[in-house]
Amino acid sequence: MTIGENPEAAPDLGYKLEIEPLDLGAGAKGVGFELIERSTREPVHGPDAGRIWGASLSAIAADEPWALDFFAHIERVRDYCAHHAIEFRQAASRSLVIPAPAPDVLAALVERFAPETFGARAGGSLPAEDVALEGTLSSSGVDAYAPVIDSYLFCAVCDFENGFLTLLTNRLSSEEVIRRLQPALKKLSLNVDIVRAESAS
Repeated sequence: MTIGENPEAAPDLGYKLEIEPLDLGAGAKGVGFELIERSTREPVHGPDAGRIWGASLSAIAADEPWALDFFAHIERVRDYCAHHAIEFRQAASRSLVIPAPAPDVLAALVERFAPETFGARAGGSLPAEDVALEGTLSSSGVDAYAPVIDSYLFCAVCDFENGFLTLLTNRLSSEEVIRRLQPALKKLSLNVDIVRAESAS
């Protein structure tokens, strides 16, 4: 079912953000997102996708400190950040952390690196280092999040090229995520329908 109404002045660009509660097994829960075009069900790409995904991450984190984790092709990410004066921290030999970028910076960053799978997390030890996690991210990628999700508000797997965001969280329900998203996405004036999908379980 569609949640909320879109502003009348917003152009109808035909976007849909489907949100589904996930049971990840071993006592772990999550929330899955899929951002698609309504007419084709193809993933949304480009600047609009960058703005939607960026606003979503910020809104879900709310008042908690949060960051992006990169662990592949980090030379490209490091060069991009240096060129655009974006704050970052080299966390391990193959891990780079970018603390909560400003909205316009975040949207451009997400768009630029959408072809890569990267991570995000909120709460926990942030903004301080999590040496153990960041070292494991360097060697194991997003698999490093599984043992630590109870220490964070959420950890997330960002697969934006294919239109997916997966929150690993035992603290946020899909209902709470939708409550946080609604005002943030309305501000974008991109007419995004937020749809609650039923759990496949």
